[in-house]
Amino acid sequence: MSAQHERRSLSVVVPVYNSDEALPKLISRLEPILGGNSDEYEVILVDDCSRTDVWSIIETLAAQYPWVRGIRLMRNYGQHNALLCGIREARYEITITLDDDLQNPPEEIPKLLDGLNAGVDVVYGTPLKEQHGLWRDMASRITKVALSGGMGAETARKVSAFRAFRTGVRSAFSKYPGPFVSIDVLLTWGTNRFIAVPVRHDVRQDGESNYTMRRLVVHALNMMTGFSVVPLQIASLVGFAFTLLGIMILVFVLGRYLLEGTSVPGFPFLASIVAIFSGAQLFALGIIGEYLARMHFRSMEQPAYTIRSTAPPSPQNRKAGD
Repeated sequence: MSAQHERRSLSVVVPVYNSDEALPKLISRLEPILGGNSDEYEVILVDDCSRTDVWSIIETLAAQYPWVRGIRLMRNYGQHNALLCGIREARYEITITLDDDLQNPPEEIPKLLDGLNAGVDVVYGTPLKEQHGLWRDMASRITKVALSGGMGAETARKVSAFRAFRTGVRSAFSKYPGPFVSIDVLLTWGTNRFIAVPVRHDVRQDGESNYTMRRLVVHALNMMTGFSVVPLQIASLVGFAFTLLGIMILVFVLGRYLLEGTSVPGFPFLASIVAIFSGAQLFALGIIGEYLARMHFRSMEQPAYTIRSTAPPSPQNRKAGD
């Protein structure tokens, strides 16, 4: 245990998906770390409708360890939606989130807790060296660039799934209703006091990553259009740039006619100009369409998640936001 931080109550939220082999190992490694750093703690395992029988493992762990709770979602909503569910269920002073694949070592949790003593509200564990494949690393960088627009903070370049924050921050997004969720952006709604500390990042030993490059790119797109106006600003800049280009072409055509007495010849020139401007218009319309689509989904009031069952069993299944 680090001598630099006080013993505070801890809630650990873990989104779970097809991690049959890693989950028992994760709980066994969490037990001495949490017990050594807190007198009150819990681990909330949120099963994001896994394709394997991981829920039975969660039920067994919940029966074996009184500080383990399980939540099973009705369908696969995505990692951030599952995190939102667990964060809303957290009961203690500090909430810690980490992945279920043991790439975020539980032994690094004290570093996050020490970071909270610096008068901040959110501490990210930034990997010293990420142990993903080439494509996953590239997709992660794309996501972090998108986050920098949504979060409006330089810390966005250092975010990770391994984070600790004061549970009270969640009050800023306790009523968030939309189906598109980014925990990192939602945290900025409650505070701007972020730091990042370097932590170890281990190689995945069991199974394969379920976060493909395609999923990360889609997540980045959802963040940009769901929590930021940067794409709309880009569309405006593109429109402004092509307006200037059109004025320059008009000046060129008129100048040639006045100086040489001839217009610009050829259909290819005209066709190229039309194609360029049409492409710019379609680009802007596509961005506007993405925003309209998200407004449409939010107007339908789709929940971020729906709970099927809990372990230990609760009197009744609860829906998002209840």
